[in-house]
Amino acid sequence: MAPIAVIPARYASTRFPGKPLALIRGKPMIQHVVERCHEARCFEQVLVATDDERIQQAAGAMGVEVVMTSAACASGTDRVAEVARALKLGADDVVVNVQGDEPALHPQALWLLCRAFDDAAVSMGTLVRPLDEAERGNPAVVKAVLAEDGRALYFSRADLPFQRDPGPQPIERWAHVGIYGYRVATLERLASLPPTRLEQTEALEQLRALGHGVAITCVKTKHRSAAVDRPEDVSLAEAALDALPKPYPP
Repeated sequence: MAPIAVIPARYASTRFPGKPLALIRGKPMIQHVVERCHEARCFEQVLVATDDERIQQAAGAMGVEVVMTSAACASGTDRVAEVARALKLGADDVVVNVQGDEPALHPQALWLLCRAFDDAAVSMGTLVRPLDEAERGNPAVVKAVLAEDGRALYFSRADLPFQRDPGPQPIERWAHVGIYGYRVATLERLASLPPTRLEQTEALEQLRALGHGVAITCVKTKHRSAAVDRPEDVSLAEAALDALPKPYPP
């Protein structure tokens, strides 16, 4: 079975209440995310997971299948795991957690993440893109340190890796794009584990996986994203949307 895309959507955002329904180029943000998933042409199903009736009604009006989840879900991972249980998915099935505040995700990036699971040995995957020099000191941009085989060694808000001596060539530096794919067995395991100290220190949920020995395959993409965390991010997302090819694939 092809991967399933699950888009967790919460209405109660501290910095931007109701942001899944915020209008971006005249459409609710959640509709843009759904459209990017369909354009990727790699998903068996595209679902919205929410605990809010307003989002349920809006997604239903778009013809999108909605799974109502518990308001007690502490994270998007918990919400996606609840959907996997509701759908009675098998242990080796693949679910991709597509953040509901990423309206300008490039469909090719999603396609590449799906294709990583063609390798049966991959249990969890995520996206990384080249890190801009100006982003190195920005803790809001999460840095990914990769092994030679592309697996994640660490994620941090700090400027990593530290380069003690100048080399003949600058080291490759990667920024994390917070989209995850999981085998259902791995997703269920992570949802059952308590937060780790490193996860709590850095406020990075993916460190739970690394802290418990779960390998994360990093899929490299040249495409940037434009997450909407605050109302002032809407204009940046609109600019990123305008830069996407239309139609996709071109």
